[in-house]
Amino acid sequence: MALPNCHVRDYHENTNVMQRACQITSVKTIGERVKWARTERKMTQAQLAKAAGVSTSAIGNLESGLREKPRELIALAKALRASANWLETAEGEWTFDSNVEAGPEVRGLVPVISWIRAGSWDEASNPLLPGDAERWLGCPLPHSKGTYALRVKGDSMTAPYPNTRSYPEGCLIFVDPEKRSPMNGDRIVAILDGESEVTFKIYKNEDGRQWLQPINPSHEPIRQRFRVLGTVIGKWEDG
Repeated sequence: MALPNCHVRDYHENTNVMQRACQITSVKTIGERVKWARTERKMTQAQLAKAAGVSTSAIGNLESGLREKPRELIALAKALRASANWLETAEGEWTFDSNVEAGPEVRGLVPVISWIRAGSWDEASNPLLPGDAERWLGCPLPHSKGTYALRVKGDSMTAPYPNTRSYPEGCLIFVDPEKRSPMNGDRIVAILDGESEVTFKIYKNEDGRQWLQPINPSHEPIRQRFRVLGTVIGKWEDG
């Protein structure tokens, strides 16, 4: 007996649904996308949990919507051979492009926060509250649990010459708050004494004198007293 023809609308332009033969599946949340990818890979929740190094209950809670933004997103993406960007945002292709070389190993996700949040990060026992993170970003460097990312503002850390380490406006810097004893020349995030202003500069310490030095010579050094909030361990530029 011949099976009836099944006509399915083309949902190629809609990233909130995925299409199989005669079946359309909603993937509006991270949990739904994880479940869809897991099914595509023919994995059970237990198998995915073992491959990603998490508990089976963590997978169940994620797929049921009890967890919205898992810190293990990169590990899940690797276990599913799926795009971490697609799992997080539903943008782009869901699976890895075999023509693209793998990037550096990601050591965990860190939150992208505001400069205002950075100023109070070390003063709270649980500094990250729901909704505080602009996004989560994979960090390829070893870092402490409290590491966060900031989006650079202004051009004080933009180098005026090519082939010089530079931090242009809009790039992201990874800040490790457990590294508060910088060496001369380290890039740091600091807060000025008596103010709420947070700044990103080069730490200078010569003959017992400490100050904050911009890379761009059109900006003046900051010689006001300050407190180190963390050392910059790397940067990320979109595109």
